[in-house]
Amino acid sequence: MPESIFDFPAYTAGYGLSNGHFQTIFPYLLRRVRVPFVRSRLELEDGDFLLLDTLAQENKSSPWLVISHGLEGSTDAHYVHGIAKAFYAAGWSVQAWNFRSCGGEMNRLPRFYHSGAYDDLQRVVAHVEQAHGAEHIFLSGFSMGGNKTVLALADKKLSPAVIGGAAYSVPLDLTDSAFQLSRPAQSVYMKRFLKNLKPKIEYKARKFPKLVSATGYDEIKNFHQFDNRYTAPLHGFDSALEYWTSCSSKPALKKLKRPTLIVNAQNDPFLSHSCKDCRCRDRSRNLHMELPISGGHVGFARWRINQPLWTEMRALSFANNLLSGRT
Repeated sequence: MPESIFDFPAYTAGYGLSNGHFQTIFPYLLRRVRVPFVRSRLELEDGDFLLLDTLAQENKSSPWLVISHGLEGSTDAHYVHGIAKAFYAAGWSVQAWNFRSCGGEMNRLPRFYHSGAYDDLQRVVAHVEQAHGAEHIFLSGFSMGGNKTVLALADKKLSPAVIGGAAYSVPLDLTDSAFQLSRPAQSVYMKRFLKNLKPKIEYKARKFPKLVSATGYDEIKNFHQFDNRYTAPLHGFDSALEYWTSCSSKPALKKLKRPTLIVNAQNDPFLSHSCKDCRCRDRSRNLHMELPISGGHVGFARWRINQPLWTEMRALSFANNLLSGRT
């Protein structure tokens, strides 16, 4: 990788913003950044669909950014709009996509989404190539979307149009991260995830009563219980542990096919220590991992919360340097 892609100042928190929980929650609650996405539907070969949000340049030869959001997020998330705004202002077109069941409309099939389901991301990349003639594509993912992004960037079938990617707050080790979120200090996040997932499980139970039951849902307290009962059987895994082991992106770090930036904050309350260790064995030369002292989970906030965040400028710098080497 060219030395220029490393030439970017490290993230530093503003005064009073060093707490990981505060950095996580502050932008989630208060950031108001919007771009005029255009909504469309991408029909899939298995009979399901994805909801896409597009921000296209008039210049048809512009490079494209593809954005993957996090668990129980959507393209409406502040970080999706924030990075879309930054890239669009720099001349990039943007394709954001919603995981199955996200974006305001439930999907058709019993399955929904999971951390390793990057086949849908690959389908979105193919759509951007086919529908828009994209020749240069950069991937960006956050949290669960970051895990999908890393897996896609390690796939030998990766489209040659993809020049690289950037992933933030990535649960590289799903087993340890699930344990981390089961701790009492993280209970506020766990309760929110389970509360947001409940209506989806109830919908699936009404539509597919032979496959899904919502009875006793409120007794679920952590991802081990949720994934054992729902995620694993609905997506072809024997257990939560098999799902986590099969879909963690840490083993993919030695297989990366394109330059990949991963940024995980040391004080991220969602991630275990194993997700914040850059001393990986057999790491690919395409891996560039940054571990700032602070940043929280998909936070990296500054007090001027509606201005471009460090994450957005870091990804844009990385992408533009890669693009300059491909054009």
